[in-house]
Amino acid sequence: MKRKIVTYCIVLLAFLSSCNNTPENVKQSNEYPNIYPDYIDVTIPENIAPLNFLLRDSVKKTVATFEGKESSLTVSGKQKIQIPENQWHDLLSPGEQTISVTISCLANGKWTQYKRFSWSVKPDKIDGFLSYRLIEPGYEVWNKIQLVERNIQTFNERVLADNNMTEGSCMNCHIFGNQDPNLSMFHLRGANGGTILNRNGELRKINTRNNKMIANATYGNIHPSGRYGVFSSNVVIPEFHTYRSERLEVYDKASDLIVIDFDENKVSTQPFLSDTTVFETFPVFSADGKSIYYCAAPYKPVPDSIRTLRYSIHRVAFNPETGELGTKADTIWNAEKHMGSVSHIKTSPDGKYLLYTVADYGTFPIWHREAELQMINLETGEIDKLKKVNGPNSDTYHSWSSNSRWFVFASKRDNGIYGKPYFSYVDENGTTHKPFVLPQKDPAKYDYVLKSFNIPELSKGQVPFDAMDIEKIYKDTLTEQVQ
Repeated sequence: MKRKIVTYCIVLLAFLSSCNNTPENVKQSNEYPNIYPDYIDVTIPENIAPLNFLLRDSVKKTVATFEGKESSLTVSGKQKIQIPENQWHDLLSPGEQTISVTISCLANGKWTQYKRFSWSVKPDKIDGFLSYRLIEPGYEVWNKIQLVERNIQTFNERVLADNNMTEGSCMNCHIFGNQDPNLSMFHLRGANGGTILNRNGELRKINTRNNKMIANATYGNIHPSGRYGVFSSNVVIPEFHTYRSERLEVYDKASDLIVIDFDENKVSTQPFLSDTTVFETFPVFSADGKSIYYCAAPYKPVPDSIRTLRYSIHRVAFNPETGELGTKADTIWNAEKHMGSVSHIKTSPDGKYLLYTVADYGTFPIWHREAELQMINLETGEIDKLKKVNGPNSDTYHSWSSNSRWFVFASKRDNGIYGKPYFSYVDENGTTHKPFVLPQKDPAKYDYVLKSFNIPELSKGQVPFDAMDIEKIYKDTLTEQVQ
């Protein structure tokens, strides 16, 4: 019986190939196939894993043909099309090209060939590794959190940290400096916790709060030199509410901006960045390390005034030789003028763009359906509202690739609940292209993995630690104290 099935498949594929990959009397459709994920007419890097997909319709057989510049490939399945990795990378290897995709399906005894679509392949490679926090989309409690690293050129992934190994402690805000796997950090909470700093492959655990700060260091960024970290220190309050479709609001009762010198374990700030009249949050260094961009809003009593709380983008000078902050800030994006509130700002590595999230109000946009990405050209001041990138639900938590040609972001466009990592291409003219979701070996994975891929961060290589190293540093390593 197995031999007959194999013979049938070989004959069928040969038959399809001899007839332009479709049988005789096939019905031609003017509609695109109902595939998931939506990979129709997307732009991809030449070093991405296979874009496996499935048919949402009930079909008995699917045949997909991929025609590139120098080669072609035919893959068959029932509802799933899973492309062999070696053949996929051979198909993409010539560099910039357009791959034409033709899908034919057998249902109710009849074949239908759907409207062709294409993939635009760019030779601008994306950084090969992606880290994210796998977390249930809960609210004030959590069950299990993992920091995971995925090789996006293949389907290999490994766990970098697991809170089941660190007494159930929360872990958050993982970031890279310069997309360098040997320059990263994240906060590990709990009795034995601290900020885990990975610098030059050496792990340190630091208590980032001194006796003058209102709270621990929260949202942060690493200086291009690796010597400094810039942070907001936030007194954070999470609360449920019933306004519109937002499930949860997280707001600051107080927040300041600080710089930590990792060589000296010393905290510095300026009076105007650490008083009670302004909320400061989400600071990042400029690409050249000589400025700090951050979000700021005039103090308002919360939660009563939360829906009128709007954050602007400010910039303050920074001297990397002395570690000193400037004495005044410039406004880059005015919240009252644009009637929105900014969070999660990220500078492109080439220094040309500032990517950020805009919501109607507040500083916790992941439950705001209206939250979307925007991008400022720092050379011209022009704002791009990224209409080709944004979806119908929250788009936020973004990270650049080191060549400034790609960025990844967490989007809830599929169902409004689970965030998934999407990638978008930025060409030499600053034009962004339709994004695509991180490919999975099993294209149904997003249907059964009920987790959010939170805070996706790109890096150029593997980080030099894993979950066992984090368990050891949590349990056995003394915590350094900042002054």
